[in-house]
Amino acid sequence: MTLDALDEQIVRALLVDGRASYGAIGAKVNLSAPAVKRRVDRLRARGVVTGFTARVEPSAIGWSTEAYVELFCNRRTSGAEILERTRTYPEVVEAFTVTGDADALLHVFAGDMQHFERVLTQISAEPFVARTRSVIVLSSLLRRSQTPREGDTDA
Repeated sequence: MTLDALDEQIVRALLVDGRASYGAIGAKVNLSAPAVKRRVDRLRARGVVTGFTARVEPSAIGWSTEAYVELFCNRRTSGAEILERTRTYPEVVEAFTVTGDADALLHVFAGDMQHFERVLTQISAEPFVARTRSVIVLSSLLRRSQTPREGDTDA
């Protein structure tokens, strides 16, 4: 699915601020608010824009321990099965199937190391998990909330 230049600019504006008004977006892309609304409605209908959400700083709600957990499955396990089980853990904020030795990668937040250890123990006990390997994040150097485009230098 390809987007024209205006749709790309609108999507980029929404990624920066999903609560921006159609008028504010229109001022950035040189369109009227009703024209932006029509385009956003079309982007939603086409499945390009799938929804709007609030981003919460995990440490602000007491979840200051961050980790990535590689899952190694003990049998052929589908992404759907991994998703079904990992979505039951609120600490798992993202889950991916990946290339390489691991079958999946989980992004986990917890309140402290003891909390993380409890969650890791529970995940490790899932019937399809043979083993896990974890990496604890010491500090975040860069986080982007928008998807960069090829050739962008200020994404």
